[in-house]
Amino acid sequence: MDRALASAGLDYNNIDYCCSTGYGREMIPFAQDNISEISCHGKGTQWLVHSVRTVIDVGGQDWKVIRVDKSGKLDNFVMNDKCAAGTGRFLELVAEALELSLDELASLAFQSTNPAKVSSQCCVFAESEVITLVNEGHNLIDIVAGVHDSITRRLAAIVGTVSIMEDVVMTGGCAKNSKLVEGLGKQLKVQIKIPAIDLQVIGALGTALLAQDKLSKV
Repeated sequence: MDRALASAGLDYNNIDYCCSTGYGREMIPFAQDNISEISCHGKGTQWLVHSVRTVIDVGGQDWKVIRVDKSGKLDNFVMNDKCAAGTGRFLELVAEALELSLDELASLAFQSTNPAKVSSQCCVFAESEVITLVNEGHNLIDIVAGVHDSITRRLAAIVGTVSIMEDVVMTGGCAKNSKLVEGLGKQLKVQIKIPAIDLQVIGALGTALLAQDKLSKV
């Protein structure tokens, strides 16, 4: 916050109302209130894409599927908060095992015509399973494509539990992976929209909008 204010030429006296979000939201001493990231992601996405009804947020450590009404208020949601399976961390471990960048993962996956079968979604065993596939002689691009297929199948099964409604918007760092977005869209049989913004700040945007709403009621 100190750095953000300094770069904007402001100080704490210029802040009328501050809300925090995320896992550490209750530890921010200068915040007047804290809000669940579920509500913040829904609000931020609806502000960017007014027609959104389902938000799929896939980040580094967790994923959330959020259904909102036309004003961005929460209707229903499901999330994983105990396991990083199917998240950015899973992709990072695969990339590290194959000595690839995250950008290379997506571009290579597009080249495959015969994705390998990837059975495990556990981050703990991700590296060993990938190495086993390499040792079995599977093509690198097929392994990478198999990883993407495995994640999209898992996500599609979870999305179905909240009764998906269009428009569907994907956010979070993993939404920068075009192969993941394409594969999930095919699994769900919908066109997934991607907001024209840094996809990793949409939760913060929603928090600011909700803080503005709270200030108007003070």
